[in-house]
Amino acid sequence: MTLFDALREDHRTQRTLLDLLIKTEGASDGRDELFHRLKAALQQHAAAEERALYIPMMEHDLTQEKARHSVAEHHAIDELLETLEETSYSSPGWLAHARRLQEQVIHHLDEEEQEVFQLAGRALPDDQKRRLAETYREAMAAQRD
Repeated sequence: MTLFDALREDHRTQRTLLDLLIKTEGASDGRDELFHRLKAALQQHAAAEERALYIPMMEHDLTQEKARHSVAEHHAIDELLETLEETSYSSPGWLAHARRLQEQVIHHLDEEEQEVFQLAGRALPDDQKRRLAETYREAMAAQRD
């Protein structure tokens, strides 16, 4: 399994959680549980991805700019998560913020899968991609503990 395979697996989970979250209503236990699961998934993924993918990409001229752009998108997603956390679940604005989060995350995931992975695939040697998959999985496991 390459790093890109491992990342795509987590992307599928994030898409599913986002779809489920925007179908929730009001100040329900389901909304609270899904939001916290999504928030943890996004933050753990971003930290591990930056370590395993974006730091190595920043070492290459070909991929440096795209890596910086992607890290900036992680920060924008964090800001939206913070806005959601500060907004009451029963507020009509909460769902609007959640939809904005969904749009931003989906844009980010699509861009990674359609552009970033291809660039990184050209810049990083095959053996490094396999090693970085392990780095990613270890970073994810460490955050869950």
